[in-house]
Amino acid sequence: FKPQEITILLWAMAKLVENGQEWTPALKEAVAELLPRVKAQKDQFIPQHIANLLWAMAKLVENGQERTPALREAVAVLLPHVNARKDQFNTQGITNLLWAMAKLVEYGQERTPALKEAVAALLPRVKAQKDQLIPQHIASLLWAVVKLGELVELNLVESTIDALVDVISVPQLAQRGVLISLWGVMAYCARLSLNSNAKKNDLLEKLMDNLFTQLEDKSLENIEDQSIFAMAASWLGRASPIVPDYERIISDTQSAFRKQLQSRMPSLKMEEEKSLSALPPVDLLLPDHKIVIEVLGPSHYVGSDFQTRNGSTLLKTALLQKLGFKVIEIPVNKLASQDSMERVIDQIKTKIDIPPEAHGLVSLKSEGEDEACAAADEGRQSSDNTQLTTEERLEAQTGKTKKRKKRRRRKR
Repeated sequence: FKPQEITILLWAMAKLVENGQEWTPALKEAVAELLPRVKAQKDQFIPQHIANLLWAMAKLVENGQERTPALREAVAVLLPHVNARKDQFNTQGITNLLWAMAKLVEYGQERTPALKEAVAALLPRVKAQKDQLIPQHIASLLWAVVKLGELVELNLVESTIDALVDVISVPQLAQRGVLISLWGVMAYCARLSLNSNAKKNDLLEKLMDNLFTQLEDKSLENIEDQSIFAMAASWLGRASPIVPDYERIISDTQSAFRKQLQSRMPSLKMEEEKSLSALPPVDLLLPDHKIVIEVLGPSHYVGSDFQTRNGSTLLKTALLQKLGFKVIEIPVNKLASQDSMERVIDQIKTKIDIPPEAHGLVSLKSEGEDEACAAADEGRQSSDNTQLTTEERLEAQTGKTKKRKKRRRRKR
């Protein structure tokens, strides 16, 4: 098969699966045969092929395709071409590419330099071609840009979203487009609210209200759509007429952590998988202290890196803060051992004014995280949100320890 034929075949299979085609052995084999051809002919694909191929692979993954080595390699060889040919993509291609990258990230695509460079290369093209975007493009782009969360620098997100908001036309959007746009605008507002330097944008709030109004008399049957509506109602300070029947899943790690926390603080009132104001359930609620504890697994981060939060995570945190809760986010890889779990509990004790026991307090950043990046951190953490990486308190504790050690030496 030639490059165009490979592209058309994978695109066709993705559309078939999207519309209910079963994953028969023959279909799996056909996909498996074609993916290595992408790598073999990587330099022969034109921009349209690249955009359609990445869209097809993302759509296949969304509908059950395993992220095999061949698929990961196919994505990896195409991403550098996005950056190299950024000026050659039309609006449809840009939309397909950004949607595909956001969707691949949602399903576990690694956060590679090539991925970040491809996204950064495409976003200015959105602004340049904003007048050529149709409503469907705008909705998909809003979702994709915000879904990528902290992978994209905030100033680049701001300029892109501002361009999209300028051209969005709510009456022309289909219901699905309204829902996607509503989520995108709300999640973007969430990221702004978590940034201490960002200013409130009244235009975005009005747009969110307009989008929300379009849905008030509509039938929302699936949980995802109901959840978007309920979250928007909460953000706008309204009672949601819909209370989604959320699935409540308690991981083994969450369960073990709750038991340890309860055993160390027997008098602490605690609720698990509690839904607040029709929002998705929180992992642990400490009602007497208005604290929410979220145990964040890989799906909460871009590329499962335990550092870069995605749009969904940022939105949930911001919504809880708007309700007046302090949010403590704990990366699940910081609960891997008994010792590390006890250190986390000591930090929680400190936050609820219970003296910690004699465990050395440690920064709970993921292994190898860049301290300089954490310090800059674009001002994202507000006073009510903690990722258990509070440098000032750790430095204060360390300083006190050093002073005590010096006094002991003098006494001896």
